[in-house]
Amino acid sequence: MIIDSLENAAKYEVLHPSFKKAFDYLRNNDVQNLPADFKHETDGVKFFGFQGKGKTIEESLATFECHDKNIDIQFCISETETFAWKPRADCKTPNGGYNEEKDVRFFRDAPDMFFKLKENQFVILFPEDVHAPMITDGLLNKIVIKVEI
Repeated sequence: MIIDSLENAAKYEVLHPSFKKAFDYLRNNDVQNLPADFKHETDGVKFFGFQGKGKTIEESLATFECHDKNIDIQFCISETETFAWKPRADCKTPNGGYNEEKDVRFFRDAPDMFFKLKENQFVILFPEDVHAPMITDGLLNKIVIKVEI
C-alpha cells in the first residue's frame, strides 16, 4: 500500500507501466467537475467516479475486499475518506468465494488499522492489501482506478 498526494505521483509511475496513464488522467482533467458516476477506460486502465453518501464502519467492513488481477488507485477529490486495512496474508476468514468476473474476494477478518485520505491524496492498493473504503459521515467525491496487473 502506498499513500501520497497527487503532486508526488510521479515517484510511483515506475512501479507499473499503466500508473503514468492513471496519474496523467488525474492531473490533466478537471476532476472536481466530472459527472457523478462517470466511467472511462483507456489502454487497460479503468476509471470510475463516485459521488454520494459514505458508509459506516460496519457497512464498509461487510465488503472487506482485495483483488487478484487489478491494482486499485483510489483518489480523494474532496472531503475526507477513511479506509480499513489489513495484509492479505493475515486474513484467515473468507467471506464467500472469489468472484472472477468482478475480480474480488471478501474477508470477515478485523482490520489491523484505519487511515484517512484527504483532498488530492491517493492510495495504491495492491492484491495483498485487503481494504474497506468509503467510511465517512459525509458525502464522498472520489475516483477509483483499476490497473490490470
